[in-house]
Amino acid sequence: MGKLLVKERAVVVPGEQIAEGMDYLPAQGAYRKDDMILAGRLGLLTVDGRAVKIISLSGRYAPRRNDVIIGKVIDVMMSGWRMEINCAYSAMLSMKDATSDFIARGADLTQFFNLGDVVVAKIVNVTSQKLVDLSTKGPGLRKLYGGRLIYVNCNKVPRIIGKQGSMVSLIKNATGCKIIVGQNGVIWISGEPAQEVIAIETIKKIEEESHVSGLTDRITEFLEKTCGKFPRQEQQPFEGEQQMDGQGPMDEEQQQNE
Repeated sequence: MGKLLVKERAVVVPGEQIAEGMDYLPAQGAYRKDDMILAGRLGLLTVDGRAVKIISLSGRYAPRRNDVIIGKVIDVMMSGWRMEINCAYSAMLSMKDATSDFIARGADLTQFFNLGDVVVAKIVNVTSQKLVDLSTKGPGLRKLYGGRLIYVNCNKVPRIIGKQGSMVSLIKNATGCKIIVGQNGVIWISGEPAQEVIAIETIKKIEEESHVSGLTDRITEFLEKTCGKFPRQEQQPFEGEQQMDGQGPMDEEQQQNE
């Protein structure tokens, strides 16, 4: 019979024994040695069924295929747009992956995306040389207007989203803001200025306290005190809001466009 040697949501260090026996399977951030499962990095221990995972507490974003991210246009080139995506590598959005419409050779690409534009995009390829290709063809992938951006530790994104989008839905319900969370740790928030500030404070609180149990109850209490009357209606989770699924959540406008 296998058993856990460390309590769930405890902080573990590389090489620490976290489970024994064959009942548990090593997943993200963990590995097996003989009949023991050991931590491969510093992070929080989580258990999903039989899978034992380690959620990192720090580190820069590493681009992964199929991640939905938020990027900013930093260069307009002959063949497309170069984007900053909050990591050590920039990304490229080519004309063919930007729109289903035909773009003539030599066209003014600033008509589609200009310098400084903020875009929700999907990573379609990451080469061994860390060349990152993006696409904005698909549901919810588009240019964003207005709002503000904040940057968080990308490893805390699953906690900010919550299981089935529960945590981010709490913030949306309480503040009335539209919120899009990119897997690269970039978050777009749009709403009334005072409510945007509350949403940002809440997200930063989640980021700082992500390792503590009972986080949902504390965030609910914080929002009740900060927002006064707390809207209790349930929001249905949007597609892509599952924890650790490789995508960020979409806002209400995106859902209507699908």
